[in-house]
Amino acid sequence: MDLIRENPVAALVVACEVAFWVFLVAAVVARYAFHLRRTSTVLLLCEPLLEVVLLVATVGDLLRGSEATWTHGLAALYLGFTVAFGKRTVHAVDAWVAHRFSGGPAPWRPPKHGPVRLRYEWALWLRVLLAWAVACAVLGVLLLIAQGAGEAAAQQQEVLLGWGARATVVLLGWLVFGPVWELFTPRTREAR
Repeated sequence: MDLIRENPVAALVVACEVAFWVFLVAAVVARYAFHLRRTSTVLLLCEPLLEVVLLVATVGDLLRGSEATWTHGLAALYLGFTVAFGKRTVHAVDAWVAHRFSGGPAPWRPPKHGPVRLRYEWALWLRVLLAWAVACAVLGVLLLIAQGAGEAAAQQQEVLLGWGARATVVLLGWLVFGPVWELFTPRTREAR
């Protein structure tokens, strides 16, 4: 309990992730087990509200005078990820459940190599770029809000900028080991 009191933003990040999956499971159960399409849609529309709650709580935490910590940086990256990959995750789960339990078509899978795979890798990397941009924008807002004087301000700035650096490493790593790797894979050149 002390851990939650000491890190309320981290607890909220975990709660938002759990709620994301609870809403998603409830939506697919409503849609495919009970054939309640409208209920399923309403449950899925609750998903973006989780990001709004997390953003408001994170900003509010700093506005009320809390020091910026690793939890605020984590919240920024989580928000970036959910904005970029949340809808894609929902569609992937829905397609899998429709195929597995409702006789729907098999979900599309990219080929292992070739031009289609290369386009797929670039599309994924563009999502990562969007996640990075959202996370950096949130981190920028948090940097503007973070309060403190002297050493405290410098420490908060260092923490938040460190999360921006981590996000940049992921962005560049995904570029190198995603589309660039696929571009220079010998099987890709043979498939053209």
